Amino acid sequence: VQLQASGGGLVQAGGSLRLSCEASGIIFRINDMGWYRQAPEKQRELVATITRDGSTNYADSVKGRFTISRDNAKNTVYLQMNSLKPEDTAVYYCKSQQLRSDYWGQGTLVTVSS
Repeated sequence: VQLQASGGGLVQAGGSLRLSCEASGIIFRINDMGWYRQAPEKQRELVATITRDGSTNYADSVKGRFTISRDNAKNTVYLQMNSLKPEDTAVYYCKSQQLRSDYWGQGTLVTVSS
């Protein structure tokens, strides 16, 4: 399974971005999908996850501002990010799970200026 993330960029504080991540390759059934992020000199952290049937989980720091969704027919997960803050600046990685294996995308950089 290969994951291709897109949608990152530079945005001012208070702005919005939408990230997308499409899975391709040999796909049987993708279960959980999610977004993680890693800021400079910090560990990678969970942002949001979504199960195949649409149940979601968010980090406290993004609740009410970010929305994760997915399109199972397109094997794609999205992350709508609103009210962005400078502390949201990080490389965002998507992850998917299939047959008990985790797959990671290459990351997309989100920079929020103050």
